[in-house]
Order: sequence, then C-alpha cells, then structure tokens
Amino acid sequence: MKSQPFSFPSTSISKLLSPISASMSKRRRVKSPLPPLSTPPSPPPPPSPLKRNPNLSTTRSRRSLAATFGGEGESWELLPISRSELSLPLTLPTGQSFRWRLTGSGRFTGVVGPYLVSLSHLDDDPDGRVAFLLHSPVSSSSSADAREALADYLNLGVSLAELWRDFAAADSRFAELAGRFGGGARVLRQDPVECVFQFLCSSNNNIARIEKMVGVLSSFGRPLASVGGFEFHEFPSLERLSFVSEQELREAGFGYRAKYIVGTVKALQAKPGGGVEWLASLRELDLHEVIDALCTLPGVGPKVAACIALFSLDQHHAIPVDTHVWRVATRYLLPELAGTNLTPKLCSRVSEAFVAKFGKYAGWAQNVLFIGELSSQKVLVPSVGVSTCETEAIKRKRKKSRGDVDSEEIVGSG
Repeated sequence: MKSQPFSFPSTSISKLLSPISASMSKRRRVKSPLPPLSTPPSPPPPPSPLKRNPNLSTTRSRRSLAATFGGEGESWELLPISRSELSLPLTLPTGQSFRWRLTGSGRFTGVVGPYLVSLSHLDDDPDGRVAFLLHSPVSSSSSADAREALADYLNLGVSLAELWRDFAAADSRFAELAGRFGGGARVLRQDPVECVFQFLCSSNNNIARIEKMVGVLSSFGRPLASVGGFEFHEFPSLERLSFVSEQELREAGFGYRAKYIVGTVKALQAKPGGGVEWLASLRELDLHEVIDALCTLPGVGPKVAACIALFSLDQHHAIPVDTHVWRVATRYLLPELAGTNLTPKLCSRVSEAFVAKFGKYAGWAQNVLFIGELSSQKVLVPSVGVSTCETEAIKRKRKKSRGDVDSEEIVGSG
C-alpha cells in the first residue's frame, strides 16, 4: 500500500506535550559507552532548505503578521515550512538546547549565532506555518542572513516527511507516534562550541540548574536584548570564556563542572587551528572518530559526546543511551533484554539496534521515540540522571578528585 503523508492531528501538540518544557526527565546528560558504528547506506540527497513545498506561499504581509501576533511595529516574516516539517514544541524545549525561552503564548525566543529571534506557529493557518521575528536588526540584510542562519540551525535541508514515512514503515511504535504527533520533531544543527558547553553543564544535573548554568555562561557574551522578562546574549567566544575562572563558576553553582568547563576551554584553544576550526572539522569524520575526538576534552565521555555529535556535528545516527532510550529499546527493539540491567556492552547493543532498524538517521528516530516516552507519562520529574552502566565510571572519576564533589550524589540508575 502506498504510504500517505502524515496530517497534523486535531489535538494541539502544545497541549499534548506541555509538561515536556518543564521536565525533559533524565535526558541524555551523562556519559555511557557508544560503540564504533559502521556507516549505514546514505538516503537520497535532501532537498534545499526552505524550498521543499512550493504550495506554502510566503505572501502574507508583515502588517498582517504583526496584527496576528499583536506586536505593533514588529516585523514578522514567514518561513515557508509547515508544522509537519517543524513543530516548535516538539523541537525546541525537548532537551537538545537549553537556550530557548517561552516568551509568550506559543512564542519561543532564542539566540541563533548573533541573531536574537522569536518563532511562533500561525494558529489560523491550516498548515501551521512558522513565522519569525528578528529582534533589533542592524542592517537591511539582517533579515535574509537570519533566515539563512535559521535554516541551518533548524536542519531544514532534511525532509522530515520522507524520514518519518520510512521510520513508520520500519517500526510500529514509530508509526503510532507519527499518527499522534503528526510530524515536526526535528534534530537541531547547533553551533558545536555552544553545544559542547551546554552538555558539559548537563552532566548529572536537573533542568532548572542546567538552564541556569547555560544562562550564566551565555551572560559572558555580547548582550542582545530583553524579551518577555529574559535577558539574551550571544554565546561567548572561547577567547572570552578563557577569562572566566573556575572560582567564578563555582560561586555561580557549577560545582565540579567548573573544572571541566575551564579545562575544556583550554583544551579547545590548544587544538590544531583552534577549537572552533577543530570542532567544525569533526563533521567530516565517521562517528566513532568523532566520539573518540570529543572524549579528549575534560568532562566529556562517550554519552555526552554522542549528544554533541547528534545535535551539532551531523552525526545523524548517534544514539545517546539513557534510561528512557533503554526502556524504549527493551520494549520495542530488544524485548529479550527486558528486566536486565543496562551495562556498557548493552549500551553498545542498543545503539546498534537503533541503527539497524532506522539507518542513517537513526538519531532522529530515537529522538521521537524519546519524546513519546516522556509524553506518555503522567508525572515527569525534571531531573537528568545516569544509567546503571555510567555509575561506576563516574564514581572512579570522583575518587580521583574527592575534594571536587558538590552536593549531588549518584543514587542509582535514574
């Protein structure tokens, strides 16, 4: 039977997943082994960003958009992309980035490179298209540049509908979620430097503290503007971060992570060509090489490396294995492992199972299954824990630096 494109269900995604932005329970935050993976066959080349659906007109006037969003004088513009290709609630607050804030009803505000932007769906649009507002444009070309930066950040060169059709055909659980969500859960393509430091903050942490720490790091960057009661900054350069001391970070509540952040800044600056160049070059390597390279940075183990690889380095089949992903795997992919404890060897097996099932973009499929796991729970605890296979490694690391442990303790598998 010929596959049909997914239609967005009548149930509002923002209502369906309203607990996620406040919770993102136990999300991919700490280190667990990820094996070298053979590169699966590549899918057909994706279409160009923002040019997939010629039927989505961009002719709506800026005045009309300003009236829609109630911001007199605000210059909103349309992105010609439907909700089935980009759902903001399924993409921005689901644990990939910790820099987006809800600054209005259905309005997300965040920083993409040097640009401060707000994004929102058009409620009265049958396709649920997205409009964006560039705050404080500095030149006539700013809007076009911001649009290009957004297209890259949102990975709009990847056709989500095509991927979801393939994933749904391969897996019944994914097909169930596809019908429920209607599409739109994208994997971001973040700036690698920014992504590294966000996930250094995430290790054995909870969402409120992660956001606070990332906010502290961001505050060392160039101030942009205040929106909805939040102050936004461009993420600081490595040079600027090099002036931040471990003591400053400890006083700001970073605990033992302060040492890793300061150490990673120095390690990146010492890389060939500088940290920015070195991180960007990892996009050209195979996944196991990327994981090994990232693990040379202080505080980065295979689990954090897998998150960085997936969310910023084009490693679309990287699988960060946490307790939620383990639960998905034992229910739907490896039921024979149900009831067993997660070990490093089994983490490797889970990663291989996802790639075998979903192929080159397995990380994208895993992201949707993870969101489905969160949204199916009535109570979502806003904490980020560790899996069983990670506990001993962290304990060994802490034994080597007994004076460097903050008030958090590892109490189990999360």
